[in-house]
Amino acid sequence: MSLPPPLTALADLDAQLAASGYAVLDAPSLARLAGVAVADFEAWRGCWDALPPDPHLRDGGRYRRRRHGCFVVAPGSAGAVSRLQAAPHRAHWQPVEYNALHGGIERWFEPMAPAMTDDPHWAKLLVALADRASHLRGDGAADAPWYVEAHPFRIDTTDGIGRPTPEGAHRDGVDLVAVLMVGRHGVKGGETRVFDARGPQGMRFTLAEPWSVLLLDDERVIHETTPIQPASPNEPRHRDTLVLTFRRHGFQGPA
Repeated sequence: MSLPPPLTALADLDAQLAASGYAVLDAPSLARLAGVAVADFEAWRGCWDALPPDPHLRDGGRYRRRRHGCFVVAPGSAGAVSRLQAAPHRAHWQPVEYNALHGGIERWFEPMAPAMTDDPHWAKLLVALADRASHLRGDGAADAPWYVEAHPFRIDTTDGIGRPTPEGAHRDGVDLVAVLMVGRHGVKGGETRVFDARGPQGMRFTLAEPWSVLLLDDERVIHETTPIQPASPNEPRHRDTLVLTFRRHGFQGPA
C-alpha cells in the first residue's frame, strides 16, 4: 500500500523547509506559488513523449529517457522581479562524492523542447522556486544569481523494472532540489524516501498527483526513489518527473 505524501500548506512552506529540510506541495499550491494555473503545466505534458534515451546509464539499463537544460535566475535590481536567462547548452556533471555511479564524467543530453523553455510560465516557475531557495539560504542569497539545471525524466519498464535513482540514496551537490511529479502510468512502486543526512530520521511516501512537488534542502537531506514495476501488462508503463536543481556559485563542472 502506498503512503500519501505529507502535504504542506503554501503559507507554511518556508517554515517547513527550514525545520525539516523538505516539503511537499500539491498541484494547486505549486501553481499559486508560480502565479500560473495547473493547466499551464499540463500544456508541457506532451514533451515527455519525445524524450530520447539516456546514453550514459552505467548499469546497462534501457529504462531512462531524458533531456537537460541550464538556466540562470538573475536577481532584479532596485526591487525589480528576478528574471530567467537561458544558459548555453552544457554537459551535466556531478562529482563522485554525490553520484558514485555516474559522477566524474561529462554527460551530454539533448536540449529541452522550446515548447517548455520558451513558455512564459516556465520562467515563472523557475523564478518562484529560486525565490524559495533564496529564502532558505538567507545570508545575501537574494542578491546573487541561482544556477538552475532542469531534467525531464521518463522511467519505463522496458527491462522489466525501472530505476528512478540508480545511484541510490544521494545528495545532488546543490542548494535546493525540486522533484515535480508529471504522471504515473501503469506502474507500481516508485516510493520516495527522504532521510536526514546526519541521523536516522526519515520519511517515505509516494508522489502521485500530477504537478505536485517535493522540495529538498540538499545540504540537510538525502533522497531516493525505489524502482518501478508494471502494474498490468496491458497498460503504458512509465513514470514521468521533472527535476530542477538550484545552486549558488555556478554550475557544477570538472575542476
